[in-house]
Order: sequence, then C-alpha cells, then structure tokens
Amino acid sequence: MNVEEIIKTKTSIPLPKRTIIHLALVTSKVDEIIAAALKPFEISIQQYNVLSILRGQKGNPANLSTINERMVTKMSNTTRLVDKLILKGFVDRRTCLENRRKVEIMITEAGLQILNEIDGILFETEKRILENFTETDLREFNFLLDKF
Repeated sequence: MNVEEIIKTKTSIPLPKRTIIHLALVTSKVDEIIAAALKPFEISIQQYNVLSILRGQKGNPANLSTINERMVTKMSNTTRLVDKLILKGFVDRRTCLENRRKVEIMITEAGLQILNEIDGILFETEKRILENFTETDLREFNFLLDKF
C-alpha cells in the first residue's frame, strides 16, 4: 500500500505523519474487507463485536456498560446496536430482578447460530488479509503495535 499514491500527492510526507496516515488507511481497508464478509449476514462490524462479547459471557447477562467497555471500537451508540440486534432476534434485553434500574442483555440461540456461521467466513477473511505475513512478521508487528 503506497500512501502517496492513495492520497494522490507528489510531495514527501514526513515519516511520523506518513506512519499515522498509513495506519489509518490500513485500518480502513481491513474494516472494508471485514464489512464485506459480514454483509451477507446483514451484520455490521460493531454488531458482530457486540454478539462476540455476549457469547464470551458464556450464558451470563451483560449490561450496556460492560459491552461498551469491551468494544473494539468505543462508541456511544451501544444502545442502538443492541436495539438492532433485538429486532433481528439475536439478543434479548430484560430488567434485572434485583435492581430494576439495571438492564441485562443476553445472546439468543439465533445469535449464537449466526456467530457460528460467521466464524468460518471471518477466519478465512482474516487469513486472506494477512496472507503476506509470516507468523514471525505477525509477532513482530504485534510487538510494535503494543508500543502504542
């Protein structure tokens, strides 16, 4: 991925700025590829993230705060994401019996089924995205990313 070609500039970009732009472009491209893989399921990346978080609860409910804390991309519209997943039948929302002000969210069987369908496709998509990297490359890349 050549940054200068993508942003259509002939001027030299200082290395720190080029690095930030490059990171943003790669992030955008990865999101685009993953969104395309999820499109047939009519699930957004953020909705997939919510479902994955709820699956990770292993049958225990989560509240909006817990979901928001664990989101890969932090956002203020978690309620809207959950509402859309409720309409699709992938999650349920109920009021906590011990604390009526607390809302509990659980993944449904349909939500678990759609995740099982998506898992294989996303595995292949991730493999395709990273096909030019060796395991050593990926370890080194993660080490460098950890410096952030």
